[in-house]
Amino acid sequence: MRNFIDRIIGFVNPHAGIARHFARQQLQRAYEAASPRDPWRPRRAGASANADHQADAKTLRNKARALVQNVPYIWAGLDGLVAATVGEGILPRPTGPEKDKLSKLLKRWMKVCDADGRYDFFGLTKAAYWAMEQDGEVLVRLRTRRATDGLPVPLQLQLLEIDWLDSARSGTLNGNQIVNGIEYDMLGAVAAYYLWDQHPGDIAVARGRSQSQRVPANQIIHLFNPARPGQGRGFSRLAPVIARVRDLQLYEDAEIARKNLESRLSVLASGDMNAMENPAAMGGGGEAPGGGVRDLGELGGGNIFGMPNGMNFTVVEPKAAPGYVEYVKFALHLIAAGMGVPYHLLTGDMSAVNYSSARVRILDFRRAVGQMQWVTLIPKLLIPLYQAFVQHAWLAGLIKTLDMEVEFSVPKWDYVNPEQDVKADLAEISGGLSSFSEKLRQRGYDPKVVAEELAKDIKLYRELGILDVMLFMQRGNMPTGSSAEGSGSSKES
Repeated sequence: MRNFIDRIIGFVNPHAGIARHFARQQLQRAYEAASPRDPWRPRRAGASANADHQADAKTLRNKARALVQNVPYIWAGLDGLVAATVGEGILPRPTGPEKDKLSKLLKRWMKVCDADGRYDFFGLTKAAYWAMEQDGEVLVRLRTRRATDGLPVPLQLQLLEIDWLDSARSGTLNGNQIVNGIEYDMLGAVAAYYLWDQHPGDIAVARGRSQSQRVPANQIIHLFNPARPGQGRGFSRLAPVIARVRDLQLYEDAEIARKNLESRLSVLASGDMNAMENPAAMGGGGEAPGGGVRDLGELGGGNIFGMPNGMNFTVVEPKAAPGYVEYVKFALHLIAAGMGVPYHLLTGDMSAVNYSSARVRILDFRRAVGQMQWVTLIPKLLIPLYQAFVQHAWLAGLIKTLDMEVEFSVPKWDYVNPEQDVKADLAEISGGLSSFSEKLRQRGYDPKVVAEELAKDIKLYRELGILDVMLFMQRGNMPTGSSAEGSGSSKES
């Protein structure tokens, strides 16, 4: 809008007036959120992901661990997420020319793969994923063993909390840059990690060396889920909800204190209170405390008291404040959304859930879990682990070729409504919208393995002469005597 000065300048110098008009137009924002009148200013705007990590990650990690340890619904949400993503275990299945040998070796090695002897392969996968979601990142160190150690393959895995990484280590080394304890070469690839000799928080045993040691990157698997380009370290999944969970905890504490007050009944008495004094409560002297307030004793349940004449009594009964349950449910919905888990998985509350709403949310949750499995967990943890296993088996002379071909079977999802789900799958197959193999893969099965098992079963049933009976049972009726005789005569003919 033109002001008095604009009019004067436009009258004296029209070109300058036009220039002022267009300059003022350029100051206007296309996005309301970019307006300078907006008082909100993002914290540390423009900082890189690594700068944010260096400043905040340790604090976020410590708070996330405290919430998991002390808040029941946070633990339940994380436990349910890990159970859905890892389940009974994600199984690697060799598919190359050495698959028979590798399958046998893998089955034996999985039982003894943990360097600390606490987990098998599936348990180690679960613990690594839990640590990644809780702390933001986790390390797996590849430990080569001697052939005389008696392992099926001379390799073991050491699971390390991210605290083992010297995050304060930064600088340069032979042209490489060290950022947050990770060394990058001149092309930006990870060259090494700087690890402590033991966990820094383990104060029971003195550390052997005061300086972290350089470990080549080919001996470390660094599992995290990057959200920004160039991000070299991970943040806890709980980072967006830590402040809200803490606020909810404070609100619950305040509500508990208020409920404690609500449960107490008090009486205010006015008049001549000398006959009702409680001297013992005032140290035996019967003197009134400051302000003329006297302690008249406690109310006894089920008692009948005679009151002096001229006394007036006022009962103080605090009223319950409504809205607590509604607000807690609202806050827990926000926390569940921030963690990426369904509300019922976080709280166990199914009171407001119906079939349609539960199915829609579960389908969304399954897509998120599948994304985590195939975009992060398998390519960044399980494939490198399998490749290290194959390489050590080859170097030990246990296989002839360096066969890295592998497929993974993820845990199958249970049916929400078995009858309707199976009918829908069969309808898609019969309509040409899907294949048997695709539906089997969605359930976590290997189509080739299933087909081989079916072929073996059919062959066995045919040899035993019960294939027709099995087919009749599958259709829901049994063969009659005439039909059985007809089947026999047709065979004889």
